Amino acid sequence: MHEDGIIGRIEWAVAGRALPGQHISGDRCVVLDSGSGGALFAVLDGLGHGAAAADAADRAAQVLSENRAEPLDVLMVLCHRAMVDTRGAAVSLAQFGVGDAISWLGVGNVESRVLSASPAGLTVRATVLLTGGIVGYRLPQNLQPQSVHIRPGDLLLMSTDGIVSESAENIDLAKSTAEITAEILARYAKDTDDALVLAARHRGATTNGAP
Repeated sequence: MHEDGIIGRIEWAVAGRALPGQHISGDRCVVLDSGSGGALFAVLDGLGHGAAAADAADRAAQVLSENRAEPLDVLMVLCHRAMVDTRGAAVSLAQFGVGDAISWLGVGNVESRVLSASPAGLTVRATVLLTGGIVGYRLPQNLQPQSVHIRPGDLLLMSTDGIVSESAENIDLAKSTAEITAEILARYAKDTDDALVLAARHRGATTNGAP
């Protein structure tokens, strides 16, 4: 699965595949235009794999689509309620607003990082602080979204645990988000799980229309 597009100032792409030998992936990506040039990104990893994992992730995806204007902590609670009779999922949310910042919130093991080019090379400028739990089964009591400043050219990278953690080390930020996600999936997807990676880049002051 490969998709890409543009929302306001944000160029994005996602690549994913099911566990080898399976036809259904429990990993999902949600990309939503939240209005005024903002965008909401979510990566969902249904517990395990197969149809039951996909059902959990699909319920969360539906909730996010219907409530995209809500704050991130509220969205996480709504996802939790929608998945209480499922396997549950790891969920990470990232909101690009109209300013130069990302707000993000993660429960479980979906990694989110902001990567930036520097004179010393590729650097990880920020990493989301993940809280333990399973959305739909055990939600942390204190959900505290974080905010990080971003600059034009910075890249948000979100990946499920089916992607090797070191996948960000050799990224070429000059490439498109579609190329970046395709290469990460091809090189770093584990053979033991579903895999999905999303990349979103702040493109600066451009105001091209949504895809």
